[in-house]
Amino acid sequence: MNTTELLKKVRKIEIKTRRLSNHIFGGEYHSTFKGRGMTFSEVRQYQYGDDIRAIDWNVTARYNEPYVKVFEEERELTMMLMVDVSGSELFGTVQQFKKDTVTEIAATLAFSAIQNNDKVGLILFSDEIELFIPPKKGRSHVLRIIRELIEFEPKSKETNVNQSLKFLSNVMKKKAIVFLLSDFMDEGYEQTLKITANKHDITGIRVYDIHDQEMPNLGVVSMLDAESGKTTLVNTSSSKVRTDYKNYSLKLEDYFKNSFRKSGAGTINMRVDESYVKKLLGYFKQKG
Repeated sequence: MNTTELLKKVRKIEIKTRRLSNHIFGGEYHSTFKGRGMTFSEVRQYQYGDDIRAIDWNVTARYNEPYVKVFEEERELTMMLMVDVSGSELFGTVQQFKKDTVTEIAATLAFSAIQNNDKVGLILFSDEIELFIPPKKGRSHVLRIIRELIEFEPKSKETNVNQSLKFLSNVMKKKAIVFLLSDFMDEGYEQTLKITANKHDITGIRVYDIHDQEMPNLGVVSMLDAESGKTTLVNTSSSKVRTDYKNYSLKLEDYFKNSFRKSGAGTINMRVDESYVKKLLGYFKQKG
């Protein structure tokens, strides 16, 4: 993709997703996440009606009269977008590739964040960390993130969600709002997710194609594994082959749902031919 084509594509995505974030998601994002982060401000003498759970017992013991901790809302939050760029994201049979849907969702979330004067960062991952952009504010920063989402060429085509979560914990010392976007064709990340979710506000957004779950009956066809690069002849007319394929997909979906539920993190299941606008709005309203 040459520079002119890239800029046109970035501009097209900006127009669409910025309008959504301005008119739809901005208020929902604000009500969902603002005020959730509280930071210590000072201590003052206890007043009638104060929550006794806020009493600072050390200061109270020192002055022999009750003092309470005062907290204030964190005015500036940080959003981290963690985006799977493995080979399976370049798959789509209905409207567009999973990667295109992921890019639009990530851009909408990023514009919603900067509209509320928050920072946005980006982690692109496969089975390694492909790119890390530290959190910053501003439109030009979000446009850089969109450009990377569109044109970045990963070194690897495989997936390792576990490694990406470990990296997040290493680089983000303060609490962040984290959106992890992937088709989650991976396992082995449950324990790390639990640890990470104790510190950060995490939402897993699973973006998938209908044919990730349902193999069509097309006879004997040559199939390419987008992550391993291997090509295999598959008899799709075999009901056992189609059933095994579906069961494996459902197993990965169950692992995703159960892992996030056990960790207390949120989930959104998004098929590429569904409206991500409705899905995100519903999630924000429920979470708020």
